[in-house]
This record gives sequence, structure tokens and C-alpha cells, in this order.
Amino acid sequence: MIHPLILSGILLYIYSGVNRLKLNIAVKSGSSGIIPCVYDKQHKENRKYLCEGTVWSSCRILVYANATGKYSITDYPDQSIFTVRWDRLETSDSGYYWCAVEIGGYGTVDAGYYLYLTVQSAPDVFVVSSSVSGHEGGNVSVQCFYSSGYQNKLKQWCRYKDESCYTVGRTDTSQNPSVQISDYVRRRSFTVLMTGLRLSDSGWYLCSVRDLQVPVQLIVKEAKRALTDIPTASPSDSETDM
Repeated sequence: MIHPLILSGILLYIYSGVNRLKLNIAVKSGSSGIIPCVYDKQHKENRKYLCEGTVWSSCRILVYANATGKYSITDYPDQSIFTVRWDRLETSDSGYYWCAVEIGGYGTVDAGYYLYLTVQSAPDVFVVSSSVSGHEGGNVSVQCFYSSGYQNKLKQWCRYKDESCYTVGRTDTSQNPSVQISDYVRRRSFTVLMTGLRLSDSGWYLCSVRDLQVPVQLIVKEAKRALTDIPTASPSDSETDM
């Protein structure tokens, strides 16, 4: 456990606005997976990397962007997001990791923020698919599962980039009516239904139950436009004669 005074010192090096969710990502051991890392758009040209360790100043760099191995990073500068993909994490890989951007220059500190990976053989929170897609104007549904110990815990659907969350059981007007969350306690799952999809809804979301989250990517495609064929009438006998 990090002492609060030490942690406050670490956070001085972290750029603000992306770590209020205090991410604790649930991961199934032995499987592959992917997590998104957001960064300030002014750093889109800077090199991205993943770091491991409790303390930011001494964390161990695992991979840089465009390198491959157990971990790999893909950068999406137009979205100010890079994704980290891994293969076969084990329970011993649980711990603190840092999404980081190399700033460079004498006396400057790289920008980054931490998240915790909880690697379990049977995760307390999980989804069947980490990527879903729909068409503009259509609907999409995501089912988030949780273990019996999380039945009465806070359940939310959060947009990763701007940290806006929708909560199970809340009906106030601050929640978007196009996002509906239904909790099915007997099935140990809650379902998120997003209606009237917009292209701007594309992005990364989090199935969140208490202190655990699972990333889900939503891809919204342009609406399919039906092609209408104009029927061509056959010429009458009189027209043919003419």
C-alpha cells in the first residue's frame, strides 16, 4: 500500500483530468486483452510507452509504441488515445502500471497516470466481448457480468475519455435518456442499452462495478443508405411501332 504522502508526491508528476476514476482493470489470467490510455492532444507527436511499478519515478518501461512482444502499443493521434495489448497475463502480473508520454528535454518530467491491473483466473467483473459495433441512428447493447460478492455494489457505465458515468438505479435528469442500464441480480449481470447512436459516441467505455472496471470499445459506423432503383417501363406496342 502506498503511503498517502508518497502518493501525493507521485501525483504531482501526473497530468490532471484523466485519473479521477482510479482505474482498477479486471483481467482474466492466461488471456489476451487490451486497454486504452488517453493523453493530451498536444502530445500526439510524442513517443508513448507503458511502465510498471508502484512508484512513478522508478517504474520499469515495458514497451514503447510500435514495438512488439508480450505487450504492444498502437497510437491513435486523431483520438488522443493509445492502446496497450498484451498476451497471457498471469496472476503474478497484477500491480500498478503507468500510461506514459515521453516529453523529453532537460529538467522535464514525462506525463503519465497510473492504473492497477487485477489479474484473476475468474475475474469478479467481465464482458463476453471487449468490442461492440453499431450503425448511426441504431442501437447497441452491452452485457456486463459480475460475481456474487458484487451483487449489491455500485454499477456504472462510464465513457473513458471524459469520465461521464451512467449509474444503475438513478433516474435524475443528469443522465442521458439514450443510455439505459438494467441490473439483473439473479443473472449477476447488468445490461447497457444505447439508443439513437451518433458517430461521436464511438470510443472506449468502462463496465464498472464498485472498484473494478472492464474496458469496452464502441465503434459506430455511418448509417446504411438504401439504394432505390428507378423502374424502367417497357415501351408499349404503339411506341415500338413509332
